[in-house]
Amino acid sequence: MTLKLYAHPFSSYCQKALIALYENGTPFEWKMLSPEHPDIYAEFADLWPLKRFPILVDGKRTVPEASCIIEYLDLFHPGPVRMVPEDAKTALEVRAMDRFFDNYISTPQQRIVFDALRPEGQRDPRGNDEAREMLDTAYAWLDRHMAGREWAALDRFTLADCGAAPFLFYADWTHRIDARFANVHAYRQRLLARPSFARAVDEARPYRSFFPLGAPDRD
Repeated sequence: MTLKLYAHPFSSYCQKALIALYENGTPFEWKMLSPEHPDIYAEFADLWPLKRFPILVDGKRTVPEASCIIEYLDLFHPGPVRMVPEDAKTALEVRAMDRFFDNYISTPQQRIVFDALRPEGQRDPRGNDEAREMLDTAYAWLDRHMAGREWAALDRFTLADCGAAPFLFYADWTHRIDARFANVHAYRQRLLARPSFARAVDEARPYRSFFPLGAPDRD
């Protein structure tokens, strides 16, 4: 039975799951979540009333959350690129870095973007400043962590990099990564050059006008 991914190409969390699918050439049916497809959105809302995407549907099983989707694919639809090591101790490093990118790159980045979507009188300047401070702190830590490394965890591409790619991509649009963090910039460029993520970026290009802070003319 064909896997179904309910997703939108401009979403960073959808891109995270897409990268894992593209890395392994895993066949799936794309269920586009957009106003042009209200029937698909209704299916999605029925499957996952919390309405947070992406979700993966495999027969009668619905899998929410991008990290869980990637681990599910590893277990039930494995390909040549394993995203989480089988060894539990080694896997901790991968999962720890996955949480770092989710909590300290994506979360503050989205906080800034969501604030920009609010009406002028309802914005949260203090929260915006706190999110930018968090990003600067996270960039500095990541710069030290990436010294001498190619990928975020272990010595190969993993679940952690699936999240790092879209989260750093949009974070640099939202709160520019300072030039002094050369290791982060180099890592971001390696991620952009990865064919799986390059494909996701290209698929999202038609939607750049959606970015409320104004998509920069780069990447």
